[in-house]
Amino acid sequence: MNILVTGAKGFVGQNLVANLKNIHSGKDRTRDLKIENIFEYDLGSTSAELDFYCKEADFVVNLAGVNRPQNEEEFMQGNYGFVSVMLDSLKKYGNKAPILGSSSIQAALDNAYGKSKKAGEDLLFDYGRENDVKVLIYRFPNLFGKWCRPNYNSAVATFCHNIANDLPITVNDPSHMMTLCYIDDVVDEIINAIMGKENREGEFCKVPTEHKITLGEIVELLEKFKNQPETLTMPEIPDGSFAKKLYSTYLSYLPREKASFPLKMNVDARGSFTELIRSEKCGQVSVNISKPGITKGQHWHNTKWEFFIVVSGRGLIQQRKIGSDEVLNFEVSGDKIEAVHMLPGYTHNIINLSDSEDLVTVMWANECFNPDKPDTFGEVVE
Repeated sequence: MNILVTGAKGFVGQNLVANLKNIHSGKDRTRDLKIENIFEYDLGSTSAELDFYCKEADFVVNLAGVNRPQNEEEFMQGNYGFVSVMLDSLKKYGNKAPILGSSSIQAALDNAYGKSKKAGEDLLFDYGRENDVKVLIYRFPNLFGKWCRPNYNSAVATFCHNIANDLPITVNDPSHMMTLCYIDDVVDEIINAIMGKENREGEFCKVPTEHKITLGEIVELLEKFKNQPETLTMPEIPDGSFAKKLYSTYLSYLPREKASFPLKMNVDARGSFTELIRSEKCGQVSVNISKPGITKGQHWHNTKWEFFIVVSGRGLIQQRKIGSDEVLNFEVSGDKIEAVHMLPGYTHNIINLSDSEDLVTVMWANECFNPDKPDTFGEVVE
């Protein structure tokens, strides 16, 4: 299949083309879609290229459009006029390739942009009826995701960029409700449509996953993301949630100097202990480094429990139930990585058995350390 993507260098176009290339090259094997060529048309392309693409295309994704013109007349020229030119080329070659048209929810509004999008829709629908061509029109709401241009026509992109770069933002009405679609969901739907599996709603098509959220809630989440390197706390980001998608979007705007951040190492003669990440409901992860011959731990918990996972070196983990003399011994090594439960009500330790190597242990606790209620009581194992 030859796929023509107009507006290929725009926000949606870049993401779509990148994913189509993954399918074409075999890097993405989740789709049963054979792609021969991806024709990328944008402002720098020539009319001759568009003519050739319209001759050879088996599917057309029209993402070209005007959002912020110098004057209102350019809306109609970009959102209606280009569609007319493209359809003339397709008609010239008798090409009945299906056409997916990118429109906007503003097509239902009485403004210059909306009128131009509605005119483009009508032109495509008329063309489809007159030429027996499958036409799919998507009235997209506000879109967000990586590679979206900030300070242009996306509040989410602007907020992400500015907050990531310590720039001010303006929120006139925090209670304003937005309807948003995430770019990966948009791309998935477009590829589904190319495969003949579009999601329809009446005469239009629609991305099935939308998120409704206020501007104030968006900013609140972004502030949490910004503060994560200091708090180490990862907000809840369930699979498929708006928070998860927004976090990925926010990270894509980080400047180089913020792509890494230091962690506080608690160092003493025995080695070091460093918290890596905290979560709101799923505990914390740390890394412990023990010098050769060193024993650490020698304490127990009532409710708290942990995983000890040795990733480098050779050690011995010991546990003893409080009030009992029986000791459970677990020899562990970075050569055979395994997780050992630190059982509630059992005092435990970890011993570096090496004379020369550090023992490196990743530790997960089911709750974040609370100095006001540490639930940690010293007692040697044996």
